[in-house]
Amino acid sequence: MFVTRTFQKDINMKNADFLTGITTSGTPHLGNYVGAIRPAVETSKNKELVSYYFLADYHSLIKNHDPGLRRQSTLEIAAAWIALGLDYKNCIFYRQSDIPEIPELTWILTSLSAKGLMNRAHAYKAAVAQNQADEHKDPDKGITMGLFSYPVLMAADILMFNAAKVPVGRDQVQHLEMTRDIAARFNHVYKKLFILPEVVVDEDSAVLSGLDGRKMSKSYNNYIPLFDTEKRLRKMVMKIKTNSLGPDEPKDPETCTLFSIYNAFATREETRAMEKKYREGIAWGTAKQELFEYINAILEGPRKQYEELIKNPGDIEAILQQGAEKARSFSVPFLDKIRKAIGIASLG
Repeated sequence: MFVTRTFQKDINMKNADFLTGITTSGTPHLGNYVGAIRPAVETSKNKELVSYYFLADYHSLIKNHDPGLRRQSTLEIAAAWIALGLDYKNCIFYRQSDIPEIPELTWILTSLSAKGLMNRAHAYKAAVAQNQADEHKDPDKGITMGLFSYPVLMAADILMFNAAKVPVGRDQVQHLEMTRDIAARFNHVYKKLFILPEVVVDEDSAVLSGLDGRKMSKSYNNYIPLFDTEKRLRKMVMKIKTNSLGPDEPKDPETCTLFSIYNAFATREETRAMEKKYREGIAWGTAKQELFEYINAILEGPRKQYEELIKNPGDIEAILQQGAEKARSFSVPFLDKIRKAIGIASLG
């Protein structure tokens, strides 16, 4: 078997307490940090939990058809998580494509998943609606089976490790509900092997605004990369959209993109102090400089480690392979149970 007996004894074949992934489709940005990476880093250090974190490179195939970009994104995202403090020795940190049991489970689950359930997926419905708005004769124009069956692959990611809790943004809640439906269907048809994962929406988790005030996203091209140079970071912060209020004029922190970004990084005391400055009429240039200095101080140390990791991709590969070995210590024997439950097993 792929896995050493020593690790099986250490991990004791435990289900995942927490599981989350990030798609390898671009450069990690500040929004990824406050929304996903920062809370994951904290959870990874908890010795009482079995936490799984993965690079979702199979998911990236749906939208990204550039092999070079996928590889570079995998490198950058893995380096970012490690540089920002992910405790990869305590948690299980792996690349999705290194776990062959996941695509096999995907097909097993696909064979049980109702097409009607997939028809209701938000991403698919949005693509169809866009085609209809563009007056295409075929409402499914340009829609791949990857996009259509995306929720099944996501279900396999989660159910492969019987994850108890899955932290997600509100836009992913439906996919978790689908995962529960698919798991329940398998348990009913074959054998009760899957637990129904709990959807965890962190109400306190920050959704970071981008340069233009909308949600920071690669799709909007309004993001600030995590590990640009110090000079580039300052330039990007200075581009954040503000209103025309001049120096000394009171400013409303509740409606200010600049303040919302500061709030996502700062402590409560620091945020209250900054709020006072806004109401007293801080100049936009000063507010941007203070934001830059605050974020730069947080990223300065990790930036140096990130740059070293990028120069040594072999070190990252070794960490991911160790993580894959840990992950497969669960997925290999668990898939064997699944195969036996569905009648795919040795005849001898």
